[in-house]
Amino acid sequence: MSCEDDNNDLSFLDSIVAPSDVLANFQIAQDNSGLVTITPNATGAASYNIKLGVDELEPVSVKQGESVENTYDEGVYTIELEAVGLSGLKTVATQDLVVSFRAPENLEVTAEIDGSNPFILNVSAVADFAASFNVFFDTSNVDEEPTMLALGETVSFEYPGVGDYTIRVVALSGGLETTEITQVVTIEKPTELPIDFEIFDASVFNGFGGASNAIIDNPDTNGNESAKVAQIIKDAPEGWAGNVIELSAPLDFSTKKLITMDVWSPRPDGKLLLKLENQTDDTVFIEKEITLNGTSSWEEAAFDLSDISTDVEYQKIVLFFDFGTVGDGSSDWTFYVDNIKQSTVPVEAGEPLLFDDFDGNSNITTWTGDAAGLDTALPNPYVNADNFSATVLEYTDTGGTFANIQFVADSNFDLSAGNSVFTLKVYVPSSSVTGSETNQISLKLQNSSLGGNAWQTQTEIVKTIVLDQWQEVSFDFVNDNWQNLNFNGVDPDPVDRTDLDKVVLQLNGENNSSEVTGYIDDFYYGTAPAAEFPPFARDGFEGRGTITTWLGDDCGMDNAFANPFIDANNNSATVLQYDDTGGTFANVQFTITPNLDISLKSKFTLKVYVPSSSVTGSQNNQISLKLQNSSLGGNAWQTQTEIVKTIVLDQWQELTFDFINDNWQNLNFNGVDPDPVDRTDLDKVVLQLNGENNNDLVTAYIDDFNYHN
Repeated sequence: MSCEDDNNDLSFLDSIVAPSDVLANFQIAQDNSGLVTITPNATGAASYNIKLGVDELEPVSVKQGESVENTYDEGVYTIELEAVGLSGLKTVATQDLVVSFRAPENLEVTAEIDGSNPFILNVSAVADFAASFNVFFDTSNVDEEPTMLALGETVSFEYPGVGDYTIRVVALSGGLETTEITQVVTIEKPTELPIDFEIFDASVFNGFGGASNAIIDNPDTNGNESAKVAQIIKDAPEGWAGNVIELSAPLDFSTKKLITMDVWSPRPDGKLLLKLENQTDDTVFIEKEITLNGTSSWEEAAFDLSDISTDVEYQKIVLFFDFGTVGDGSSDWTFYVDNIKQSTVPVEAGEPLLFDDFDGNSNITTWTGDAAGLDTALPNPYVNADNFSATVLEYTDTGGTFANIQFVADSNFDLSAGNSVFTLKVYVPSSSVTGSETNQISLKLQNSSLGGNAWQTQTEIVKTIVLDQWQEVSFDFVNDNWQNLNFNGVDPDPVDRTDLDKVVLQLNGENNSSEVTGYIDDFYYGTAPAAEFPPFARDGFEGRGTITTWLGDDCGMDNAFANPFIDANNNSATVLQYDDTGGTFANVQFTITPNLDISLKSKFTLKVYVPSSSVTGSQNNQISLKLQNSSLGGNAWQTQTEIVKTIVLDQWQELTFDFINDNWQNLNFNGVDPDPVDRTDLDKVVLQLNGENNNDLVTAYIDDFNYHN
C-alpha cells in the first residue's frame, strides 16, 4: 500500500454542493418598536451576507448561528440572503419580512388646568405600544393642526376664553394602527373685580358702535408696571360707541361704593363716562362721568357711587370715552385702561376716641410697661418719609417672659357702630431682635377689673411686621381674624362684649425670653382716619422718599447732603441742600403725577434751616412754595399760585403752606385769578428762598417734605 497514492485522492471534492434550504427566522419585537432580529439558516452554509431590504443600508455578514438586528418602520421588506459554503459556493434566496404594528392599548390621558393660569391646559398621555401622540385641543375647530406629544412629555395650550372644550388624543403605533380618546375639559375664570388684564377672559370684553378693544402688552410702564392692559380704540360711526365688560356675578355695593381704574388718555380734558348696567335689563343703570388729565400718561380715575341703590343688581361695566363725539380710530382716540378696582369711599377723619401721637397730643394717660421698658417721649430714631414725628414711644423687651405695654381706657370699649379699629405705626430694628420668634405685633383687649387675671378675658389680633421700616398696622375686631383666649370655654364675639377696657401691645409673642426693641407712634382708636389720595409727595431725604424728580433751576441742589445742623429739632442724617450762588430766579422744584387736587389735600409741610453766614444782600428772609402747570414748559411760571412764609435764620423750623386757609397769591397772568382749590392743572412744586429777580446768595437746608391734608 502506498501513502503517496492516498494523499493525492481529491475525488471527495466532486461531492461538495452549494448551500441549500436557505431561509431566515424573523423575530419581531411586540412593543411596536420595529426591532427585528434576523437569524439565517441553510444546509451546508458557513456564513451569510444579508441585505436588509433597505437601500440605504449596507449588507451585513454573519457566521452560521449568528443573528443581525435592525429597526423597521411598518411595511413589507424583501430580505436577500446569500449563503456561503466552505468551498465558496453560494446560494441566494429572498424572503419577505412583514412588519405590522399593533394598535396602542390602555390609553390614559391626563388633562390638568395650569396652576398659574386658568386658561392653560396641560396634557400628557400614556399607552401600551404607543410611539407618540397627537393632541387636538378643540375638536370643534376643524382647521386645528395636531400638537405632537412625545412619550413622557407634556404639551400645553392657552384657550381664548371660558367654556367647555372637547380634546382628542390619538395614540400612534408607529404605523397605521391608532387608538384615540376624547375628553371634555371646562375652562373657567370668573370675571370679577379687581381686573388687571394679566389673566383675563377676553370673550367678555366687547366694543360696540365703532369702538374696539384688545388685551395688549403695556405700551407705557412709567406709572403703571403692569405687563398687560386693555386697549380701547374709538372709531366711527357712533358718538355713543363704547366698550362693555360682562361680569360673572353682580357687583356688591353693600360697603364698597368706589370704583377706580388706571387710565391712559392722549388728550387733555377728555371725558370718561362709567355706566353700570343690569345683566338683563339695560334700562336699569347708573352713570358717573369724570374729566381726565389726559397727559399721555397713566392717571387714576375714581367714580364715587355713594348714591347707588343696593337693591338693584349691576353686572355690566360700560366705558364711554367722550360720549357723544364720534371717534376717528386714530392715535388721538386710542386709550388704555387697567386695574379696575372696587373699594370704600374715603371719609374725612373725625376725632378718634383714643389717640396718642407721642408729640404731646394725647388723651391716653395710663401707659405702663409690664416686664418691658417704656418711654413715651423718645426722640424718633428713624425719621423718614414714612414718619416725620419728632417723638415716639419706645418699647424695650429685655427678655421678659410676658413682656408688653398697656393702658386702661377711661370707659369700656363699644366695638360696634364702626368703632372696631385700632391703628398704630411701628418700627422694629432688626439689630434689636434675638431668638427665632415670628416678627409680629399683637393687640389684645382685656377686662381690667380682674386685675392679675385680666389675661383670662382677652381677645387678640396678631399682625406680622417687616423689620427696619415704619409701617401702619390696623387691628379691626369686626373684619380681622381675632382670637379669644377661650378661657373656661367662653368664646364671645368681641363686638358683642361690653367688659373690655384694657389695651395690651406685645411684640414677637410671649412665653419666651428673646429680646426686641420697637418704636410705636400715632396710636388711635375709633373713627377711621381719612384715606390719603394720590398724588403722594413725601421726602425725608434718607433714600425712601416718593419724590424722584427733584432738580435745581439756576440753583445748586443735593438731595442727599449730610445734615450740618443736627439738633433736637431735626436729628435726620441727610437733608436737601439748596445753594443759590446768585441765580436771578434760583429755585428747586419737582413734578408729580397725577396732578394735585387741592380740594382733597391742601397742605405742604417742610423743615428749613438757613445759616445767616450764607446770606448776602437785603432780601427778606423767606421761603416761597409755588404751584405751577408743567405742561407749559418754560412758561409754567405764568400759571403759578404761591404762598410765602417768613423764616428765622440759624434754626430748624417746620412750616406749613395751606392753599385753602393761608393767604395764597396767583401771578394773575392775563387777568386769570382762579382759586387753587378749583384748579386741576397743577403738577409742579417750586421752592424758592429769599425771593427772585436778584443776584444775592443764600444756602438753605430742607427736610421732611410732605404733601397732605
